[in-house]
Amino acid sequence: MIGIIMFVVALFLLLLGFPVAFTFGGVAVIFGVLAEGWDLFAFMPLRIYNIMQNTVLMAVPLFIFMGVVLQRTRLAEQLLESMGRLFGRMRGGLAVSTILVGALLAASTGVVGASVVAMGVISLPVMMKYGYSKPLACGTICGAGTLGQIIPPSIVLIILGDVLGLPVGDLFKAAAIPGLALVGLYVTYTLVFAYSRPEAAPALPLDADRASLTRRYLDALRSMVPPLLLIVVVLGSIFTGIATPTESSALGGIGAVLLAVFYRKFSWRMLYDSALDTIKVTAMVFAILLGATAFSMAFSYTGGDAVVEHYLLQLPGEKWGFLIFSMLVILLLGFFIDFVEISFIVVPILAPIAEALGISMLWFAILIAMNLQTSFLTPPFGFSLFYLKGVAPPEVRSQDIYRGVTPFILIQVAVLASILVFPNLYGLR
Repeated sequence: MIGIIMFVVALFLLLLGFPVAFTFGGVAVIFGVLAEGWDLFAFMPLRIYNIMQNTVLMAVPLFIFMGVVLQRTRLAEQLLESMGRLFGRMRGGLAVSTILVGALLAASTGVVGASVVAMGVISLPVMMKYGYSKPLACGTICGAGTLGQIIPPSIVLIILGDVLGLPVGDLFKAAAIPGLALVGLYVTYTLVFAYSRPEAAPALPLDADRASLTRRYLDALRSMVPPLLLIVVVLGSIFTGIATPTESSALGGIGAVLLAVFYRKFSWRMLYDSALDTIKVTAMVFAILLGATAFSMAFSYTGGDAVVEHYLLQLPGEKWGFLIFSMLVILLLGFFIDFVEISFIVVPILAPIAEALGISMLWFAILIAMNLQTSFLTPPFGFSLFYLKGVAPPEVRSQDIYRGVTPFILIQVAVLASILVFPNLYGLR
């Protein structure tokens, strides 16, 4: 039971606020040495070398760079302003435009924090100015901002592809329909809410925007076409087989720089700052990966994986019992720890059991990805909640944010359940 105790101790230390990478690495060294001695880590340098040679993981810093550059072009601001003018005259129009912009940002940047912060700074004050319900405004921004976790190109899908040994291109294709379903349900909920409670999501007054309809359409097209072209280049090259995800991520980085030139935001200082931010985020991801690698070694050598596999294979319902249990575990862990830790620690434990039960690994990966997206919204440690609270006006309380995200969490859980029960609807069986 040493491996199980090690896992519990690591989670406890994370809850106390210790850094993730050092927690997993430190716990692995302490328990590994106590159980097997220093020889347990003799092959650790070889594992690190193999991680650094992994061509799939090379896409992570490149997609992060693409997102950071696009963030600095003020793409979100231009999209929100033009889409807000386009949809503002309908009830809930500002909320609908926020969701659509969130979907476009997800497909072109995939950086959740940047999307939530940008929409919180721009869209939240406007919605509050025109009398929108604070919970609806906050929930819409958080829900739309986290779409980057499931809509390709998603860092989550790249990591899961590496952990589960699946082609990232196949994961991107498989995630497209669930991602669009989520966007459609978000918009549907927002419109139903707006028309059932008109005072909570009013239409903009006629004099709020004097621009003609033609002008509004032109502004929207001018803001949407460049990022859409980038999306077509990046995802189209993957879906058609012209380029691998790693190669398309390089195309995305070049395309983001060209968009910066197009929007007249390019400067060498901007390029340097974008590269620096990319290094910081990438270093964090790979530090967690190295700590998780050490943890997995110690967990396996102390027999923890065998204990987990034995008990999970004994669950009632076999395949369905395992799927329901694993989804509940990931959902609950998402309340407290980030998707990176879950991907590198929990998923490798569950993957061999899923394979032994004959579960389609592509289906299993999309279930996990949809589940991990929920971790960004669930209190008390949902990162999107912190991002929004950090830029929200003082009158927006944490309770408003928690109340607002609850319907969007329920929508995500409903989509997760539909993927679990009706995978054929999403082309996953």
